[in-house]
Amino acid sequence: MPTGKVKWYDAEKGFGFLTQDDGGDVYVRSDALPEGTETLKSGTRVEFGIAQGRRGDQALQVRVLDPTPSVSRSQAQARRKPPEEMVTIVEDLIRLLDGLGEGYRHGRHPDRKAAKPVAQLLRALAAELDG
Repeated sequence: MPTGKVKWYDAEKGFGFLTQDDGGDVYVRSDALPEGTETLKSGTRVEFGIAQGRRGDQALQVRVLDPTPSVSRSQAQARRKPPEEMVTIVEDLIRLLDGLGEGYRHGRHPDRKAAKPVAQLLRALAAELDG
């Protein structure tokens, strides 16, 4: 049986994609998930059968091999930065975004050197807010 990882899965829509270890993506529907499983986390190792569907390969009888470790809410909150640190980060981000916004107002995209740190800061802030 082929193995791979969950590329992404949308529980609300009831489908997603798996990436095979030897390459290529496979469509997966909710009815192929193990009984009692309602969603799959990205990166989870799985084993599955494959059938040719109307739009390509489709996974059958998905079996979870190595579930991705789940971080409990209390563990995530324990790792969060204190609010005093977050104030500084958010204020710095606002200043950086104001500078980018000014460039856009004048019809200019930011150069990569200026945009990269802003993107990294946005991702870090998003992770902190998600935590």
